[in-house]
Amino acid sequence: MKLRIGDKVRFLNEVGEGIITRFKDKETVFVEMKDGFEIPYLCKQLVPIHTELILNPEVENIEMELETILSDSIYFIIEPDHELPALVSDYKFYLFNSSSYNVSFSYSVKDDEYFQTLKHGELGSYQKIFLKQVKKNFFKEYVYHKVECLFFKNMHYKSQIPLAEILYINDKIMSQSTLIQHNEFKFPVYAYILKENFLDKEVIERALNIEDVMRLKAIKEFKQPQKKSIAKQKIKDLTKEIDLHIEELVDSKSSLTNSEILSIQLERFEKEIQYCLSNGIKKLIVIHGVGNGKLKQEIISVLKTIDDISYYDASYKNYGYGATEIMIH
Repeated sequence: MKLRIGDKVRFLNEVGEGIITRFKDKETVFVEMKDGFEIPYLCKQLVPIHTELILNPEVENIEMELETILSDSIYFIIEPDHELPALVSDYKFYLFNSSSYNVSFSYSVKDDEYFQTLKHGELGSYQKIFLKQVKKNFFKEYVYHKVECLFFKNMHYKSQIPLAEILYINDKIMSQSTLIQHNEFKFPVYAYILKENFLDKEVIERALNIEDVMRLKAIKEFKQPQKKSIAKQKIKDLTKEIDLHIEELVDSKSSLTNSEILSIQLERFEKEIQYCLSNGIKKLIVIHGVGNGKLKQEIISVLKTIDDISYYDASYKNYGYGATEIMIH
């Protein structure tokens, strides 16, 4: 009989049931009861009822080794696509839940001065989820990673303080970090701990004192903020301009093939058009140059798949023949 963390089990020789939270050794597991207490039991004295997993097609279950499951932790994982740094072309980001808690999460990255949510959802205990894949050339645009988590179980559990962490990770920090080999990943990964010490007791409940009550009684009404006239507001610029010349996108193009250059230019264009669609930008000027016309053809192919937009050659006076103006309706 194979047991895993998260399994709901019934006791063979007595009345009762619980959920496996961790392993003590190869023959003994800890079972969490409804009152929140953990009790060690021999595996042969337990009968599995069912495994509780959050149904999410994007989530992968983690086959945990004994040495790995002795402590609860939440990790932000960066997986290069090659074990040799010189041959890495892109990175994959994961949220890795190595704990017995279910997690409601959101993942955001910083875009200029604001954060943009890329993924959110629920992650079961001892599961991982893919967040984002980024080309190495664009890694410097993804240095701020914001992860927010709420922790819960579908039974009695010890409350945990919510997680809200912003990670700053650049090439220099990664070069000083140690790659870790883990059987859940094809290549060695960079692992950054977001939360651990789930068993530490922390005061997270707060009662209202007399001063709090007096302040509440003093509140007569909630005043709505007065609307400012449009003339006094700072009007957001609804026009954006991007230059896709390869010299503007990478530090050096000497080692790149024509195909790789085109791929980098298209990836940047797709990122910018999605940003405009998501943030209410009404006009995007794409400077692609003249060249052999291949880049412009590929851009137009992408635009034909998007509804409610129109496009045409940008102003010859300002850009010559090498730019396209896109209007988003």
